[in-house]
Amino acid sequence: MRDSGDRFAVVTEVLDHVVELRPVGEIDIATVSAFRAALWAAPARPVVRVDLSGVPLLSAAGVRALAAAHLRIRARGGELVLVDPAPVVARVLRVTGLHRVVPVHQSGPASELLTCAAA
Repeated sequence: MRDSGDRFAVVTEVLDHVVELRPVGEIDIATVSAFRAALWAAPARPVVRVDLSGVPLLSAAGVRALAAAHLRIRARGGELVLVDPAPVVARVLRVTGLHRVVPVHQSGPASELLTCAAA
């Protein structure tokens, strides 16, 4: 599934135990509604993996969307995991403290993330 705008898109892949979202483009006030819609549309799975490698900028609106998604996914019994943030995005995650609430990992097979979710 692909939600697109002029400068932002989210590709969603649904597997048995993992939903992977790959946003591409800046996540800011202009694009956060499309990002949030993709997060909310993700079917319930043990792990929702957001690959941030294609996101050069994450604004406060994006951080709020991730925090809300974390709470929503956790309430369904799942786990939100962030993967491969660019250095600028990783800094935003650290400065806001979101990295203490939502696990942030470097690349790895989705099966490794299932182990993290089960622990």
